Amino acid sequence: MTPDEVSKALTDVELVPCAEMALADARRLVDACLEADVPALVHREACAKPGCSPKFQVLVRPEDGVRVATLLQQRWMDSIQREGVLAEGAAPFALPATEDGEPPCPACGTVAPLVAGACADCGLQLE
Repeated sequence: MTPDEVSKALTDVELVPCAEMALADARRLVDACLEADVPALVHREACAKPGCSPKFQVLVRPEDGVRVATLLQQRWMDSIQREGVLAEGAAPFALPATEDGEPPCPACGTVAPLVAGACADCGLQLE
């Protein structure tokens, strides 16, 4: 997606944060989103407390949250394979589902009920 396409797609649309991270990481995630045709943008600093390292939010449309979660999970699996932590050709391990059958957070693996549609641990918006 081009910046113009992103502007058009996100005009007058509710946006939700899907990740909070350092600026360079946020820009890389936005680039990955745009390559996957998911309109996303970096938002202002999320934490401005003294002594807090600067963090920025990546904003997307609510309906794109699952697609971004899939991107994050794939990037994580790619990094595991790159580092040699997962044997080549081996199937990735499966994280257990919650008691009510819900899958774990694709970003951090937390197995817990969602809080306001987001992961209770990392805050990834899933609904």
